[in-house]
Parts: sequence; C-alpha cells; structure tokens
Amino acid sequence: MPPFADSRPLSNDILNPKKPDPNSNIVKIDVGGQLFQTTKQTLTLAGPKSLFSKIFDSSDKYTTPFIDRDPELFSILLSLLRTGHLPSKAKSLDLEDLISESQFYGIENLLIQSLSNPSQFEPFNLEKSMILPLNGRESPSTISTTPFGSIHVAHGSKITSFDWSLRRKSTILTEFTAVDSLLALSPSVAAAGATDFSGLQLIDLDKGFVRETLTWENVTRSSATVQAIGSSPEYLFTSFESGRRNSNSIMVYDLQDSFRPVTEIGHCEIYGADLDSAIPATKLSWVSSYNLLMASGSHSGPSGVVGNIKLWDIRSGTAVWELKEKVDCFADVTVSDNLSAIYKVGVNSGEVFFVDLRNIGNENSWVCLGDSRKVISGKKEGVGCKIESRGNQVFCSKGGDLELWSEIMIGSLRKGEHGLEDRVFRKNAMGRVKDMGGSRITRMGFGGNKMFVTRKDQQFVEVWQSPVRGF
Repeated sequence: MPPFADSRPLSNDILNPKKPDPNSNIVKIDVGGQLFQTTKQTLTLAGPKSLFSKIFDSSDKYTTPFIDRDPELFSILLSLLRTGHLPSKAKSLDLEDLISESQFYGIENLLIQSLSNPSQFEPFNLEKSMILPLNGRESPSTISTTPFGSIHVAHGSKITSFDWSLRRKSTILTEFTAVDSLLALSPSVAAAGATDFSGLQLIDLDKGFVRETLTWENVTRSSATVQAIGSSPEYLFTSFESGRRNSNSIMVYDLQDSFRPVTEIGHCEIYGADLDSAIPATKLSWVSSYNLLMASGSHSGPSGVVGNIKLWDIRSGTAVWELKEKVDCFADVTVSDNLSAIYKVGVNSGEVFFVDLRNIGNENSWVCLGDSRKVISGKKEGVGCKIESRGNQVFCSKGGDLELWSEIMIGSLRKGEHGLEDRVFRKNAMGRVKDMGGSRITRMGFGGNKMFVTRKDQQFVEVWQSPVRGF
C-alpha cells in the first residue's frame, strides 16, 4: 500500500485545538460566511439594546456567532462603530440599504449622528442637494426641524413629516385652515397653532391625532389664537392673542411635567387707539447662555412699521431689556447665542444690523453691517426678508438669494464706547451659480448638517447640505 501523501504525525494543535480564551478582548463574528474580528469595547459602543449586545449576552463563549446578513454592509457599520463616522467606501453603497441594515442591528441612532452630525455643518460649503416634494397645491407656510435633520412641513391644513434621512414618513390633516406656527417637540410630536384658530395643539404626527390642546384664558374670555411658539430644554413658550385682538400674553409650560402651566409673562391689554403699547410677540427664541427669552413683534400702522424686542427673565417674569423700533423696524429678527448678539434685517433699508448682548443694561443702538444710508430711504426694500442664525453665522434672505454673515477675528481692535472691542462682520454670497435666484424665500430652517429653504408659490422644500464624509 502506498504511503500517505503526508505521513507525519498529527500535531497537538490539531488533535487538541486551543479553546478560545474567555478572558480575551477579541471577539469573532461570522457575517454571511465572512469572519470579522473586533473588540468588546467596540461592540459596547453599539449600546445595550443593539443586536450585538443580545447575541453576546446569550451565546456560548467558545463559539463564533453567525449572522446571516450582508458582510459588506456589516463592514461599513463596524467601521462606524470603530471611528464614529462612515468610511469613504460607503459612497459606493445605497443609503437606503445602510439605513435598513442599521435598523436591523439596532444602531440607527449612530448612523443618524454620523450622517447628520451638526459638527459637519459647513456654512461656506452648502449646496442645494435635493428637493422634498409636497402633496397638494399649497406652498409651505412654516417648517420645524430637529437637531439631527428631520423636518416637519406645514402646507395648507396639512403637515408632512420627513425623517432624518429625508424619507417621507407621513402626511396628516389638521383642524387648521392653515398652520402658521410649528415647533417639533420630538421626531413624532409637534406643537402647532394658527392666527385664525383658537388654541395650541400638541399633535402626534405618526398617528395623526391631537394629544392635547393648550389655551389661554384672557380677560374678555374670547378665543385665543397662537402668534408664535418657542422652547428651552425645560419650557414650552406660546404667544397668545385674544380673538378680539385687544390683549395678548406669553404662556410658559413645563415640558417635563405634562405641559403644566408654569407662569404668564408680558400680559398686555390694549385700550383705545394705543396699538403700539401691546404688540403680540410673533417670534420667540431662547438664549441659553443668558437664561433669557427673546420675544419680538411688529405691526404696520399709520406711522409706518413699529415694533419691539424684549428679553424676558422667566424666573422673575420681568423684561430685563427692551428695544423699541420706529426708524427702520425689523422685517425679521434673530438672536445668536454663539455670537452673543441680536440681528435684524431692516424693513425699510433691507440691510443687516446687530446689537451686542454684552451691552445689556447700557443704552443700546443698532450697528449697520451694510449701507447705513438706506435707513432713511423709506423704500421698504426689506419687506419679506428673513434672517436666522446658526452656530457662528447669520443667514439673511434677499428676495430669492441668500447672504451669509460671519464675524472676522482680528488681532487688535479699538475699544468701543462701552469698553468692548468693535466687531467686524463680512458678507458672503451663498451657493453655486446654479443655486442662486428663484422666487422669494419665505422660510429657513436648520437641522443636523442641512439647511432647509422654502419659497413663495413653490410646493416643495429645498435641501441645502454640506458634503458629508462617505456621501
């Protein structure tokens, strides 16, 4: 009989294979027939509710867990666990497949943070990337975003929601003829109100029903419509105006305690023809570093457009700062926590102004960042302009175009009147040439690494996005 091809005695490693060390930090996973190795520390980043946690909590220490899924998609998600962002090879894969796979493993939240991380928002590199079409003929009346890039859009009596990956989730029909104020409280719940319908409604956007309606009891006991909505981590703010338009107030509700009313601030009653004494707030913004609420409102009267801006201390219920607008009232106003300033676009001049919040308590005046000679022109070039802040930048719409204002850091600046250094801002045009122009911009919103823009008479939402690593 011929000898075996290899007649050497079998080694001890084959006869007595070494068992995996239960104390080893290395973990092996078989995905679709392909073997992967990683560490226990990496897998713990997936969270206790992920599939990884469930597999290794229940599996035998001496066997390799098998997952019957696509190994290529798994390698991308494993890289996401290791580094916190998607690798460049993810560009060749379909985003929908990655989303579905991340949901299977229970790590969708990590994918959300990677794709929609606010730190990846690059204002100087924004490009119009897509549009979100809406059902019906109505143009968007207002929008509300979440920190990781999902968006709710009110159009006519409907609210359409898109998730963080901009897939359409739902479209619901509300009781409102038109929704004028909208604030996302979570990816599935929003506060909505209208200027011609009583009460603030808390709406479940997934199931399409009103969870609760919040109202304001005014002196005349007439209906109370919603003029603006805002929030802080603890409170929900709502600006109400009586149906007879002779009184208004800002109600504060506890977000952590079933929307329990906490206090009422800025209650005003209008007597006779003194309309300027009680202008309802039409914009509410929380200034976290100062623990103050900015409330602004304006109206057009015989003497032109007048308004006021107030900073409210919620604890004491008093206005710690107020600025009355008469010469070149704001078409829109915003506050930047990062830049510690309030910005407006003048209704007459159409120019951008700012006032430094570090000067609170002193006599404040607007500093014009554009052409100050337009202030007294009276042409109302700023009608319809919108202004919003995001991070260290301020975005201002001029018709169908966008301007981006940024602060320039200069080594040595002369001291201003109140001992603070004069601040220098520079204007930049936004977008590629093909992104510019179009009908008048009506709303701007920000979420994750995206900017959302709506335009007059358009039945869609524009998505402007910074290029993301991996996509």
